[in-house]
Amino acid sequence: MAESSSDAPCSCDCFVSLPPASAIPAVIFAKNSDRPRDEVQEVVFVPAGTHTPGSRLQCTYIEVEQVPSTHAVILSRPSWLWGAEMGANEHGVCIGNEAVWTKEPVREEEALLGMDLLRLALERSSSSKEALGVITDLLERYGQGGSCREDPAPFCYHNTFLLADRNEAWVLETAGRLWAAQKIESEEGVRNISNQLSIGTEISAEHPELRTHAQAEGWWHGQGTFDFAQVFSLTRQPVRMEAAKARFRAGRELLQQQSGGITAEVMMGILRDKNSGICMDSGGFRTTASMVSILPQDPTQPCVHFLTATPDPSRSVFKPFIFGVGVAQAPQVLSPTFGAQDPVRTLPRFQTKVDRRHTLYSGHQVALGLMESDQERGQQLRQKQQDLEQEGLEAVQGLLVGKQAPALQELGCLFQTFVERESQVYA
Repeated sequence: MAESSSDAPCSCDCFVSLPPASAIPAVIFAKNSDRPRDEVQEVVFVPAGTHTPGSRLQCTYIEVEQVPSTHAVILSRPSWLWGAEMGANEHGVCIGNEAVWTKEPVREEEALLGMDLLRLALERSSSSKEALGVITDLLERYGQGGSCREDPAPFCYHNTFLLADRNEAWVLETAGRLWAAQKIESEEGVRNISNQLSIGTEISAEHPELRTHAQAEGWWHGQGTFDFAQVFSLTRQPVRMEAAKARFRAGRELLQQQSGGITAEVMMGILRDKNSGICMDSGGFRTTASMVSILPQDPTQPCVHFLTATPDPSRSVFKPFIFGVGVAQAPQVLSPTFGAQDPVRTLPRFQTKVDRRHTLYSGHQVALGLMESDQERGQQLRQKQQDLEQEGLEAVQGLLVGKQAPALQELGCLFQTFVERESQVYA
């Protein structure tokens, strides 16, 4: 039997800020990915591609029809699956997803994971609105389902998404094949999502059968206003979803307190907030990777994506990635592969465990151990992490205010350079 909402520990938090809430004329996106504590998250660069007409694409569990061309993407993903927890594409589209449970039952049978939908949308869209359409079309065609963790006991959920680009942002919330979407208006300026339905009556787009289905199930009487979250949320919320409510409120307050002055550093601070549980470590789950993106409204300025590739953002380095000439995969943040012998590929799935740690993850684990066991050395390591991150932030700042114009070749190598330097800190 699939573990679903009961007390399954699963949590994530996504944030977005639009001007004038942002301190600069840019949309700023952020996400903490909270997953089983020993799960390794890798950072994968996939170049743009052209594909043979009629070809098929293998996702985590099922195949889908490939499209003629796909965009370049940078993905932060649990290393056992095809999709991603968060990522961006070369057009400045960013997406993060969250687990959610609703009155619609979750499916154990294998379909597309929410993480697969996220990657497919990044590869196939050049705006957040187009990405929303990609996800809802695929949801209608293939459905969502299958286990979302590397374990013989299935763990299944539905998904909500925060989608952003240089100009706008959307929240998309699903219940099976049904969905509702809300465009985030710049007057609001900020928005966050945390493992629960959050779209009420402000619905900008919806599945054509959303209301008739709710009425047929007896969840809505068909009169007056339609509140999506109220109608589709579980009547009895499990403990974990109550905890998510507290994180949602805390996240919203942290955003609102900084409104008008939100920068990448402010978002990093929010992702590092332990008091709220946003930077989490409890019940066998923790924040396994984090991401913050600056999406300037000026199309001549590059989008910048900061990724940790390591757990616990409060003791990690946000490293800048920019799509540029010569971008290549940083090998230190790529997990080993196991081909046909991978426990996710052999049936029944997940009967054995493999070591998916990448080089940076292993070095970082040693550093975390030192931070806990040797106060002096731990403080020195943390200082080196902070100095390295500051250098990355300053380099990007200079770029965005036009003080420096590094060669496109240098931009493409930026992430790789910082990954190498972080690796040296741990060596």
